[in-house]
Amino acid sequence: MTIAAVFSAAIGVSAGAQAGPSTPPRIVELPSAASALVQAVHAVNEQVVWASGHKGTVLRSRDGGRTWERFETPAGDTLEYRDIHAVSADSAWILSSGDGSKSRIYRTTNGGASWRLQFLNPDSAAFYDCFSFGNGTTGVAYGDASQKRTNLLRTDDAGATWTLLAPAAVPTPLPGEGAFAASGLCVVHGDANTVFVATGAPGARLFRSRDAGRSWIVENTPFTRGTAAGMTGLSFANATLGIAVGADINRLRTDTSQSVVGITRDAGRTWEMRPRPPLPGALAGVTWVPGAGPGVAVAVGFGGAFYTLDEGRSWTTITSTVTAGVSAAGRTVWIGGANGKLWRLDF
Repeated sequence: MTIAAVFSAAIGVSAGAQAGPSTPPRIVELPSAASALVQAVHAVNEQVVWASGHKGTVLRSRDGGRTWERFETPAGDTLEYRDIHAVSADSAWILSSGDGSKSRIYRTTNGGASWRLQFLNPDSAAFYDCFSFGNGTTGVAYGDASQKRTNLLRTDDAGATWTLLAPAAVPTPLPGEGAFAASGLCVVHGDANTVFVATGAPGARLFRSRDAGRSWIVENTPFTRGTAAGMTGLSFANATLGIAVGADINRLRTDTSQSVVGITRDAGRTWEMRPRPPLPGALAGVTWVPGAGPGVAVAVGFGGAFYTLDEGRSWTTITSTVTAGVSAAGRTVWIGGANGKLWRLDF
C-alpha cells in the first residue's frame, strides 16, 4: 500500500499431533548477484528458485541457490519488484509496486532473456502489492483501495489480459484499506481454486475466494491493526490450514506487537494466536515447509528470520539481518534480505 513506501526507506499440528523434526535445520548464507533488498522469493522446486527486489533486481537459480543469475528488465533499475511467481526455469512473472504506472506486471517465457509488459496500472491512486497464480494460466493480483473500490485483478490466460473485478464481486473496502507489499505474500493460493488476500491497515481483514478469484468474501481477524498495522504475509498448506504474520510497519526495527502470528484450520474463519518470534521488528512474510513435517514454518521480517518446529508455539532465530522474501519447496527454504543477501535452510 502507499504506506508500504516505508519499506523502501527502511532498507498442520494440533495439540497431541506429531511435531516436525527435532533437529535444527542446516543454514547456509548463499552467494548473490544482487546488492539491493531481495523482497520476494518463489521456489518452483528444490532446484529452480526465482527472487526479486529493489533497484530492478530479478534473480534465478537453477541449482538450488548455489549460484544465481541476474536479469535485466525493460525498466532497468527504476522499479521495485516486490513479488515474483514462476512455474518453471523459463516462465515467470514479476510485479512492481508503486503509485500509478510504477505498478506493473511483466512476464518472461524464455528464462529471463526478455520480458513482456502485461499490465500497466492506469489508476494514479492505486498501488498494487502482491499477486499469485493457482496454475500456469489463472492468477490474481491485489492493490490498495482507490476510487472507493477494492482493486482485485484476475487473469485466465497467463496474464495476457488482466481484468479488474467489478465492485459487486469483491468486498467493499474500509477507508484507506490496502495491503503491505512486504514479501509478496499478501496474496496466496491454498489450491488452484482457493485464494486468500491479507490486508494490512486499517482492519487486518482476510479476503477469501473459492472460485479461483471470481468472487470474494471477507473475514475479520484478531491480528494487530491500526493506521500502519495489519497482516503482512500468509502461507496455506491447503485450502484450510494457514499461518499468517502481521506487524506495525511504523516500527520496522522495533515492533513488539503481540498479535502478529496466527494459525487457522478453517480457511481464516477462526485463528489461534501464537507468540511472536524473540527479536523486535516488523514481520514481513511466512511459509510452511511442506516436506519437513507438520508444524514447520519460517517467518521473516525487519528484525530477522526465524523458524518454528511446533506450529509457532516456539521460535528459533536464524539471523538478525533484515529479511523479507521467503519460499519453500520440499524440506528446503530460501530467504532474501537486505543488501542482496540470500540464505538456504535444509530441514
